[in-house]
Amino acid sequence: MLALIDRLARLMALIDRLARLMALIGGVVLVALVILTCASVLGRGLNTLGHSAFLTGFAPGLAEALIAAGVGPITGDFELVEAGVAFAIFAFLPICQLYSAHATVDVFTQMMPSRANRFLRTFWEVVLTLTIFLITWRLFQGMQDKMRYGETTFLLQFPIWWAYALSLAGAVVASVVAAYCAGARVAGLITGGRYMPEEQRADH
Repeated sequence: MLALIDRLARLMALIDRLARLMALIGGVVLVALVILTCASVLGRGLNTLGHSAFLTGFAPGLAEALIAAGVGPITGDFELVEAGVAFAIFAFLPICQLYSAHATVDVFTQMMPSRANRFLRTFWEVVLTLTIFLITWRLFQGMQDKMRYGETTFLLQFPIWWAYALSLAGAVVASVVAAYCAGARVAGLITGGRYMPEEQRADH
């Protein structure tokens, strides 16, 4: 029994590290997207300023310098943001799942017995896990379709399946974590034990 508990503790620690790693990668991607967006907006603003009647009349040399420097919005910025944000969503999903950090509304469940709440939590954990499995499968199917037809983005011309592959990587990790969470909830419901980290729910 002690050996089983030790194995479960090690498995939970491994799942926790995996979820945190994905969240860290997702955070790095989001920071990069913020920098990209700010740089693109700044470039667009400077380009507009360089072509403005005010600057060309007040400081034509500066206006010509801005135009000659080629400042402007970053080409395909919205394509990169679209792909990056999609990946970030899936990157944060594992840690939200593991720590039960999804937004919940528990107006009615607060009045229910703890046993009933444990059953409901386990039920919805399993439902959400199956939903994540379905999303992962559809992402895989979508990626295969994009690879088959060779679709690319309009401006940067990079294959669309790259974005699908990034999101799929996050979805696969989310599926692994979700499977553990569902199993841990079911085991906890049956045995009364706790096999999940401390919850950090966003209650409303």
